Amino acid sequence: MNAELNLQSSLPGQKARGPELAAGQHTVFLLNNAQLSYQGRAVLNNVSLKITAGERVALVGKSGVGKSTLLATLRRQLPDALAWCPQQTGLVPMLSVYHNIYMGGLQRHNSLYNLLNLIKPLSQPLCEVTELAALLQLDKHVFDRVEKLSGGQCQRVAIGRALYQQQNVFLGDEPVSAVDAYQAEQLLQLIVERHETLVLALHDVELALGTCDRIIGLKDGAIVLDAPSSTLKVEQLAALYR
Repeated sequence: MNAELNLQSSLPGQKARGPELAAGQHTVFLLNNAQLSYQGRAVLNNVSLKITAGERVALVGKSGVGKSTLLATLRRQLPDALAWCPQQTGLVPMLSVYHNIYMGGLQRHNSLYNLLNLIKPLSQPLCEVTELAALLQLDKHVFDRVEKLSGGQCQRVAIGRALYQQQNVFLGDEPVSAVDAYQAEQLLQLIVERHETLVLALHDVELALGTCDRIIGLKDGAIVLDAPSSTLKVEQLAALYR
């Protein structure tokens, strides 16, 4: 079956279906015929989607197709119970790598503890963040201001901040777009190892197929593909970009 036919099989008259799931897995995200908008403009229509615990899901499709909008919608369902890594990193440039990563753990401590740590890093979080920075190849920059870093380094800091949230669910909007292919693969593996459930918007379809077990393809305002990555090839996903 060619790529066009494979996409069309889930279009008119049929809802895109995901891979079969083991009984007993609990639902993490659920949308039922949802209309998703961005800045008052309809982006995705009639979105029905179920993601269960343990799934690794990649959202693929052209820029502007609605991947970020879908992620934002999913994030609102679990605002305090997931790790979030946005495309626009939102780092504080005048603060150090250490403090930007530490921000991922603010909710685990009271205001006084966080204030003391801002003034002078406390021993436990210093150890935790330093170890995480080493995994991200940022160990030589722990106390450098973020404004002095490259784009790729800043993206690794943002990933570190998300990892330091220590949640079971991870949402990432192009979380490795600013690093090279080798680093991207290594970083995604680190994310996979530390989270039970993943939903990632990825522009690299090879990376999506290699990292995730389920691919959701977006095109023309709808989900047009929802299938196990093991059943797909790069050439089939190319139809999403035409």
